[in-house]
Amino acid sequence: MGSLTGKTALVTGGSRGIGREVALRLAADGARVCINYNNNAAAAEEVVSAIRDAGGDAFALQADVGSAEAIAAMFAAFDKEADGLDILVNNAGIGEMATIAETDEALYDAMMRVNAKGPFFVTQAALSRLRDGGRIVNLSSMVARAAYASCVAYAMSKAAVEHFTRSLAQELGARGITVNAVAPGATITDFAPALFNDPATVDYLASVAALGRVGQPGDVARVIGFLCGPDGAWVTGQVIEASGGMHL
Repeated sequence: MGSLTGKTALVTGGSRGIGREVALRLAADGARVCINYNNNAAAAEEVVSAIRDAGGDAFALQADVGSAEAIAAMFAAFDKEADGLDILVNNAGIGEMATIAETDEALYDAMMRVNAKGPFFVTQAALSRLRDGGRIVNLSSMVARAAYASCVAYAMSKAAVEHFTRSLAQELGARGITVNAVAPGATITDFAPALFNDPATVDYLASVAALGRVGQPGDVARVIGFLCGPDGAWVTGQVIEASGGMHL
């Protein structure tokens, strides 16, 4: 039996990238996994099929996590599939490389809506369903603590996630619920394809990491898997950077 057998997990943005690997990892550990997605139903169903083919259990639900109305509808559908929640991974996010001069109001609002508002209201809706002793993991980014002028609004949205994590950990500790954030460094996904399609940029990002390479989604998923499992029970209110030691 896996360490998460009998547990139910919800992974927002679980149809691709880091979210996909997290869903696969939690399912491999025995959890029943709800894959949230926004636009790509086919990709979400592919993850569900991969989990089921490996002997696990999963289902997919659509919602734009930047909309409180959509979140409410997602949880109404969730309640028809599951009788409670044990693990919430707030992974869904958007980003764009833009300096302050290049960031217009629409781009700023979009990143704050999905990256900061989304985890807040998904968690708010989840709390009445989250069982005592549960786990919440929020996705931050190492750029919340490193100065990258080329992604200032994105970094601001992730800094908000880190404060949210600490505040929520303090509130939920009495219920035995741990709340942590994982802050990936440069990780190859389709989140920022222009960044990783440039070999010179990839070489630079690898050169500033102590481990000498850029990350893969599985590198981050393994850290999240630890926090969601029994071995992570004494860790809460923390931001764990999973970057291979960038900019040490």
